This record gives sequence, C-alpha cells and structure tokens, in this order.
Amino acid sequence: MTDYSTLADRLTGTLTTRDEPDHTAGATAFNLTVQHDPDAVVHAATEEDVLQTVRFAAAEGVPIHLHTTGHGAHAAYETGILLVLGGLSSVAIDPAARIAKVGGGTRWADVVAAAAEHGLAPVTGSSTNVGVVGFLVGGGLGPLARSHGFGSDHVVSARVVTGNGEVVDASSYGDTELYWALRGGKTGLGVVTEITLALAEVPSLYAGTLFFDLEESTEPYARWLDWTTTAPTDVTTSGLIVRFPDLEVVPSPMRGKHLFALHVAYPGPEDDGAALSEPLRELGSVYLDDLGPLPLADVARITNDPTQPGPSFLRGATLTHVDRDFAEAVLALAGPGSDLPIMGLEIRHVGAATAVETSGTDAVGFRDFDYTLTMLGAPDPALFGEVLPSVFARVEETVAPWRSPHLTPNWMADPRDPDEEARTWPAGVRARLAAVRAAYDPAHVFQA
Repeated sequence: MTDYSTLADRLTGTLTTRDEPDHTAGATAFNLTVQHDPDAVVHAATEEDVLQTVRFAAAEGVPIHLHTTGHGAHAAYETGILLVLGGLSSVAIDPAARIAKVGGGTRWADVVAAAAEHGLAPVTGSSTNVGVVGFLVGGGLGPLARSHGFGSDHVVSARVVTGNGEVVDASSYGDTELYWALRGGKTGLGVVTEITLALAEVPSLYAGTLFFDLEESTEPYARWLDWTTTAPTDVTTSGLIVRFPDLEVVPSPMRGKHLFALHVAYPGPEDDGAALSEPLRELGSVYLDDLGPLPLADVARITNDPTQPGPSFLRGATLTHVDRDFAEAVLALAGPGSDLPIMGLEIRHVGAATAVETSGTDAVGFRDFDYTLTMLGAPDPALFGEVLPSVFARVEETVAPWRSPHLTPNWMADPRDPDEEARTWPAGVRARLAAVRAAYDPAHVFQA
C-alpha cells in the first residue's frame, strides 16, 4: 500500500487520502454523476508541488489524473492521485506584445477580464467557466471560431512537467515536438503549469442571441442554415433548439417555451455588426432580441452556458454540410412534437479560419468539417445508462448523410475509446502522439 505521507511532507499545498473527511472537497466533477474517489488528492500550490507529485507517482507506480474545473471528467477516478491545479491560477497581460501568460489552473473568465481592459481577447470557448489548458490542448472551438480559428492556434509556449519528472519549455523555439502535441493532442502529455497565448485585437464586439418561437414557426431555423452557406467569414453563429422546462428557476419569458436560440458573434464595429445581423433578424418573427454591442468581458453572455455543476449528458459529432433536407430531419427529431428526452440540439457553424491547414504544425487532427453538432440530454441520471446513448445513436443515424466521419478532440465522449481516437486523429498523428507520450511519460504516469 502506497504511503502518501512522504509526499505530503514535500508539498506547499495539501494532500488528503481516502480515509480523511472531505477527501474530495474542491475536486468535484462538473458533471455530478461522476463521483471521484482516488487514493489521494493533491491540491498543488506551486509548480514545485506538481513536480514533486509527478516524481512520487513515477517512483511508486501510481497514476495521476488532472483536475482544474472538472469539466473534462468522463469517468470517475478511483485509483492513484487526483492532482488539482486550481491553485496555479494567474494572469499577466503584455498589451504591447498582445500576449497573456496564464497559470495552468486558470479559468477563461480571468483571462477574458484581464485582456478586455486592453481591447484584447483570448480565443476562448463559449463558456469562460472552463479551464484554459483543458480547452486548448483539445483544440478549442468558441464564438470566434470562424474569424480566429481554433484556440490552440494561438498557443505561443507552455511550461510542462513531464512524466519524466522534468520541467520542459515547449514552443516553436524550444521543445518543438511537445509543443506540437500540446496543441490538439489532448491527454497524456504532462501537466501544463503555465501557458502563453497570443491575444486577438478586438476593439469592439457585436454579439448576443436572437430567440425565435418554434411553436410559432420552424422556418427561421431552416433559413438560418441556408444563410450559413454564404455567411461572412468573420461572423460565427450557432443555433440551439432548446426546450425550457416549466420551472420557477427559468426566466419567465422562456419558461415552458420551445425556442430556437441563434447565437451570434462578430468581432467588429457596431454599425457593421448591425448590418451583418440584419438578415438574421429577418429570418422570422423574433421572440426575444438580445443581440447588440457586447463588452469583451461579457463574452460568456452569448450562450449563457451553465456555471454551476449538475448532472449532464453531452454527445457530439461533426458535419460536412447542411441543407434544407438536414433542417427538416433535425426539426423532426427535436422540433415541435418531438418526444426525445433531450434539452437541446445545437449546430455550430465553424469553418473559415478553423479550416485553414496548418501543415502538420499542430495535433488538432482534422479541419475538414464546417459544422459541429451537440446533443444535450435531459439531466436525468436514470436515463444516462442506456436511454440517452440510444437517443444519440438515433440522432447520428438521422444526420448520417451530412455527418463527417471525424471528431475534434474536445467533442470526444471518452478519450480512452480507440474508435473515437481513430476518428479524432489521422493514423500518422496518432502514431506521432504515441511517440511523444512514450518519450515524455514512459512509465504512463498520465493515463490518457
């Protein structure tokens, strides 16, 4: 049995073991149906804490699992060490160089707020509540996807504690192979203790949401999909068919409504944004209009993703194209009269900057899709085992004529699934990632 007391003596942060009360406090998965119970939990306060933990784990032959915000937890961790990185939270902005140095345990909200003071913006995801590093190592698609590409395209460098128990500077001018792998390789590559990002110059943002009542008309949804086929390359939109429950916690205008929420983001002046958005306002009768000038610091308001943990079931896919037949198929699945036990079905329009080939300079894998699809299952854990996986299988079958065979890393349901791995990275990229993992983590301290 592993004696963790010798590790505790080396740490500035804290270590608890399974026999102690509140063992997993501060290390809860965002999806509350995932309940971690590892042998030990380390709350790192410094990079040295991370280094000592990795060296201990390698010597003792125990695995390390990483935790920042808990958004990336796919299954419960029941062995080894859960290494919590929230204590490594910091942001330093260099406005002249337009870069941000970010601690490995930082959430996007802190980076967004600090950069906005200088008219700059990180290429973040739709939720600023998630961790910076977890988003970026999976590529990262968000509300600036079409105008600015994958989030990982903007990674300048990273400090990494590898499975070898060393601190490595990964960059285009340092350790180039690890730098390549970290931008899209997702798991098993080490612990990023600091990451440097290039920031986008965004003096103004025209963004928000238009809501259409699906019970009144489904035509705005089909018209929006038509619009995406010729959309400007600097406008990113996503369309969510969502059924709001009739509960007090839901704002009254949305309570019990079946809506099409059209999220829009344009990084540019208000006049141009209003002109670009005019065709979207003309898709049909707008039920609620929350689209207009938006402070950079409020970018999370575009989609208003959940900020509190709860039971959740998400599955995703990518699409090569859309058309009127696709709209009819999706509306038959999730539109008025649908009996599927889901909260929503979202289509994100990407492409443009995300489709720019990078000539093998990163490990994102595939860039050959213009849309993503996400199913948000009903938040009822009783349905998670068999019902919702079968529902998603039905969704995949329905959209098969438009579906890409590929995934993007952050859309993987389980990174340990060989079939999903093959759909996420081409064979050459998978082989190269395996070689990087073998070189930097020969003892498999970080279990992918």
